[in-house]
This record gives sequence, structure tokens and C-alpha cells, in this order.
Amino acid sequence: MKKLLLVVDYQTDFVNGALGFPGAEKLDSLIAKKIAQYRSERGDVAFTMDTHQTNYLNIQEGRKLPIPHCIQDTAGWTLYGETGRAAAAGDVSIRKSSFPSLELGNWLEEKEYDQIELVGLVSYMCVLSNAIIAKAALPEAEILIDAACTAGPDQTLHEKCLDLMESLQMTVINR
Repeated sequence: MKKLLLVVDYQTDFVNGALGFPGAEKLDSLIAKKIAQYRSERGDVAFTMDTHQTNYLNIQEGRKLPIPHCIQDTAGWTLYGETGRAAAAGDVSIRKSSFPSLELGNWLEEKEYDQIELVGLVSYMCVLSNAIIAKAALPEAEILIDAACTAGPDQTLHEKCLDLMESLQMTVINR
């Protein structure tokens, strides 16, 4: 079985930076262990990186969420903690300027993954939208979300999101 672990936006600004929230840091060791597990099983690991420029406040997202974050090449843009240290030079890293990534979908279409597991932040924004992109790119692949390795600042929305992903025929584990 060909498997991919997709680590979504586990970046400093979402953990303890501009948009950080309590509990986000608790995912770090769990995600790092999962990366090590995938590597030991010869699975692939890829990352999405929320990536904005200094003109962030002038784009649509910046006008609706006026908190500059994940500005490219700043400390807040980097992968957080153990997760960042677990990233390897050969891993695919997809920079995205919006919640979902068409580049991710195009890249996945060229692959033959049987399973894509998503972890990271924020569950009801970037994890959800990129899980849908993955499902569209590879409709026969099992899309797996590890609830123990994803979170969001609003627990009610997080739980609703997990329900929604299950309704979209994605598998949610460790809930």
C-alpha cells in the first residue's frame, strides 16, 4: 500500500505565534512520531506551508483576518518544533497562499497513493480544505484524518469539522 502523510501548516505562527492557540503545541511530539513512523514504513511525507507576503493586509484574506501571519522567511513561517526538525531535505513542501492548494491537487493527481493521512492545523480551515483537494485528486484513495494530530482554536467548530469529514467519506481516527 502506497501511503502519504500530509502535514498541514504546522507552522510556528499557528502554534504559539500570531494565530497560536492553547493546545496546538501538544500536537508537536505526536506529529513528529507519526513522521518517524511513516519514514520507517517507507511511506512518503509532505508538508503544506501557509505562505504570505508583506502585503498580506492588502489581500482578501488579510482584509477578513487582519492578523499578519506566516510571512515568508520569517520565524512564524517555519515549521514548529520537533515537527520542523523531523522534516527532511527530500520531502515535498507546498507553499500555499490560501486555505486549499491547487498545487497540492495537481501534484497528487500524478501519484498513486492508496492512503493519504492528514495532520496539522487548523482542522476546520486548512486541514478540511486540503482533505477535500486530496479526495478530488485521488477519489479512490482513503483519506484519513488523525483527530489526535489536528486541532483548531474553536473546539465546537473542530468537532463539527470532524463530523463533516466523516460525512464526506473520509476516515477520522483517534477521536
